[in-house]
Amino acid sequence: MEDAAFSDEFCQFLRVAVPTVDAAELLLLLQRERERWWSAAEAAAALAPGVSVSEADVASYFDIFQSSALVALAPDKRVQYRPAHSTLEAHTRLLARAYGERPVTLIRVIYALRDNKIQSFADAFRLRRY
Repeated sequence: MEDAAFSDEFCQFLRVAVPTVDAAELLLLLQRERERWWSAAEAAAALAPGVSVSEADVASYFDIFQSSALVALAPDKRVQYRPAHSTLEAHTRLLARAYGERPVTLIRVIYALRDNKIQSFADAFRLRRY
């Protein structure tokens, strides 16, 4: 996996839809079991043993995923991985690949994107087309 895979579009996806590494693990769980409808409690319990996420955190990640058009929401608040378009599916596949092949880089990128000062500094050097 090349650094180029961390494109502006992919980083924007991370910035908007994947606020933490725990959220990334949750999204990848939903993607792996895409036919299943998940409650927050079920998803929190199904995450890897080293991941300790509260039910409330999972519910908040579900809200982010829904607003990012990554999941469908049932009336009982269960969610199912169902990206609204192929670009979101491609970004989620890239997330899975990065998590498997370059986890340290991915983790650094996720947390760097949370720091507005770093993002503002990076944006100052971005070339813009007029």
